[in-house]
Amino acid sequence: MNKIEQTLSIIKPDAVERNLTDEIKNFFINNKLKIKDSKKIHVTKDEAAEFYRVHQTKPFYNDLCSYLSSGPIVVMILEGDNAILLNRKLMGATDPKNAEENTIRKKYGISIDKNSVHGSDSIDNAKKEIKFFFKN
Repeated sequence: MNKIEQTLSIIKPDAVERNLTDEIKNFFINNKLKIKDSKKIHVTKDEAAEFYRVHQTKPFYNDLCSYLSSGPIVVMILEGDNAILLNRKLMGATDPKNAEENTIRKKYGISIDKNSVHGSDSIDNAKKEIKFFFKN
């Protein structure tokens, strides 16, 4: 059974810098996800640290925070049938080298760090992450 969900998607600094925003948005739209809201922002390192707090014990935490705050990002609320799972599938594996063909990270990702996109991994995280960037 399908259920309409919302999930957060971030187009990360490497993809924004390479002017891939419209291509990535169209990729979502062409794969049955609606963009309910979208905005281009620049987060501070403190905001990135708060957003990625779930990873604060991991060795890559500081690099992750520095990277997310290194340039403009585009945050979006995506909506559709099983949107969380669909978005994860469309993004592909975290490491672009391991991502399946025709996924965003395979097409646009540069490295495991600069992998172009972020997407919520669960309903709970989607709610938290949407609230973090869209406080209404």
